[in-house]
Amino acid sequence: MRDDQETPTTPVHHRVAIIGTGFAGIGMAVRLKRAGLHDLVLLERAHEVGGTWRDNTYPGAACDVPSHLYSFSFAPNPDWSRSFSPQPEIWDYLRRVAKDHDVVRHVRFGHDVTDAQWEPAANRWRITTTGGVFTAQFLISGCGPLADPAIPDIPGLESFQGTVFHSAAWRHDHDLTGRRVAVVGTGASAVQFVPEIQPVVGELKLFQRTPPWVLPRHDRDITRPETWVYRNVPLAQRAARTAIYWGRESYVLGFVHNPRLMKAVEGLARFNLRRGVRDPGLRAKLLPDYTIGCKRMLLSNDYYPALDRPNVDVVTEGIAEFQPDAVVTRDGVRHEVDTVIFGTGFHVTDSPIAQRLRDAEGVALADRWGDNMTALRGTTVAGYPNLFMLAGPNTGLGHTSQVFMIEAQIAYTMAALRHAARNRIDRVEPRADAQADYTAWVHRKMRGTVWVSGGCDSWYLNDKGRNTTLWPGFTWEYALRTRRFDPQRYHLRPEVPPAGLPPAAQSGTGGRWAGGAGAPPGEGRTGEGHTRQKEAVR
Repeated sequence: MRDDQETPTTPVHHRVAIIGTGFAGIGMAVRLKRAGLHDLVLLERAHEVGGTWRDNTYPGAACDVPSHLYSFSFAPNPDWSRSFSPQPEIWDYLRRVAKDHDVVRHVRFGHDVTDAQWEPAANRWRITTTGGVFTAQFLISGCGPLADPAIPDIPGLESFQGTVFHSAAWRHDHDLTGRRVAVVGTGASAVQFVPEIQPVVGELKLFQRTPPWVLPRHDRDITRPETWVYRNVPLAQRAARTAIYWGRESYVLGFVHNPRLMKAVEGLARFNLRRGVRDPGLRAKLLPDYTIGCKRMLLSNDYYPALDRPNVDVVTEGIAEFQPDAVVTRDGVRHEVDTVIFGTGFHVTDSPIAQRLRDAEGVALADRWGDNMTALRGTTVAGYPNLFMLAGPNTGLGHTSQVFMIEAQIAYTMAALRHAARNRIDRVEPRADAQADYTAWVHRKMRGTVWVSGGCDSWYLNDKGRNTTLWPGFTWEYALRTRRFDPQRYHLRPEVPPAGLPPAAQSGTGGRWAGGAGAPPGEGRTGEGHTRQKEAVR
């Protein structure tokens, strides 16, 4: 792959600019190209595609959604090695999809977006990156919620003289053999890497604020006969994917409709704890006091046994400060360590990309939102025309594949762009009242769910306890709601020809794809094949 570091005197203009090359960015680009639109650019801050699956290379990194569901519906992979695919395989899969669908040539690597502002007079977004300036009529953010690591602001951290890193920026050059290691955080990443490093470190201090519920991980090798069937009988893999999908959807019955149904799942988690930890005192530390599902449910067979080893100490007292050679807890105890690994998650409810997206007056989306992220259909935002956010507010999931939701949002975005092209619309912006009504409806649905009434403080919630992250229902409901574009909820501006030019001479305006009126139609699918849509390009 190459880096394009061109810095032309005039910005390069594209019909569509996409930020990021994870599942969202790659999936969006594939759908656009299949529909005949090739005037697009993907702006990527790194030097490879892959998003979070490129960046998170910590030991034991793997998906906690079964492999056959955690992939694009249009690009099934018959060659997964395990039922829960490890990070290198998912990253290879994304690179392969990008290559097979000719996406890579549209990517500008080493282009970190530092600012993007809507220019109403020119009817375009002006996008400033570390590699140059671009303009685009439509801007699509593919920056997922797990893109920017979050490190808590703890006094004295800058004075610590040992090695410090976040799990999302793993220091593979730092040998942990015999080290005295502090792990801060007990989320999904820590549950995966702690069992990997425990056998080699000298001493491991796990600083736990809230214990997670950990279920058994039913992981296994996918056999060669199974792989042969998936390669040669695609319907078999589709059937396996569909079965996994509906099995995962069943969790919504407990999450949303009747949290008491989660008691059975909680019983399985308690069994996993009893089986993995012999010490009653340690089991008491690791037993959550909130309803299962309130925080993200984690999967592991070896996390609990790793914590029950002699070289591990689970510390539940809060951290007061760092000293040059120690972590000091609020009870005054000094825990001497030489390495600190943060497993403290990501900026989710305070999306960093929102600080760089500005409206016509220069107001950043983060400031417009404050502490309450909102978007119509989780995708478009009033005051920010021609902007689409994939994996936006209230589109996250706590039970199944985020790729399903991303594909539903891509379908909605494609429907909006098709509507604009067919009707010669050059500006698409949701009405503020429509966005407010939708947000109110989402939060009404959120009432009584395990995420807001389960008795925990999770990364799903903002500082005021409002869940701005998750979708409060079945994913098929969301797919149905985003199946078609709803123009009545939008301000739509008819295309304005450039001054002095007849309509036939327009170039790069909103009425056509880059391929023109004769570009071939593509065919797309959303979700599990429940919906097939012809993607007209006129």
